[in-house]
Amino acid sequence: MLVGYARTSTTDQNAGLDAQKRDLTAAGAERIFAEQVSSVATRPALADCLAFLREGDVLVVSKPDRLARGTAELLTIEADLSKRGIGLLILSMGGERLDTRNPTSKLMLTILAGVATWEREIMLERQREGIAAAKQAGRYLGRKATIDTAEIKRLKADGMGMAAIAKHLGIARSSVYRVLEEA
Repeated sequence: MLVGYARTSTTDQNAGLDAQKRDLTAAGAERIFAEQVSSVATRPALADCLAFLREGDVLVVSKPDRLARGTAELLTIEADLSKRGIGLLILSMGGERLDTRNPTSKLMLTILAGVATWEREIMLERQREGIAAAKQAGRYLGRKATIDTAEIKRLKADGMGMAAIAKHLGIARSSVYRVLEEA
């Protein structure tokens, strides 16, 4: 059985998720697990998908970054699947389709995953350099504050408890504690 897995990082990437589902269906996926969650968060649909797979099945993904956070995780997932007798089909890996049931594809997967990780690290390095330059030039101010610290302090001064302040403002209790500790 071909089983698909699709993921986007945020809930506002519906077109990307729909495109992945379309590609997985076109590739023959009979069942698709999909989620909209950052790769660094817990991915329940991925866990369900991996648990669903049985010997002889093939996991189909559109690109490797939809499945794994980096090279090590991708290769760990592939090794686990291989050990269980499950193939991995990546529809677009550097423009090529890779099927780990083929030894050459396994080699290419390892090489291309390493290159992808290197490319991401280079991009992040450039991003850090750009942010540092923007800060130095006074153009980078960071994220706008989402918590009204003055309101938290006022509510606390009025005698409201931490949990009540958090509930009233719709924020985490830890945020209230952090604001009041910094004050």
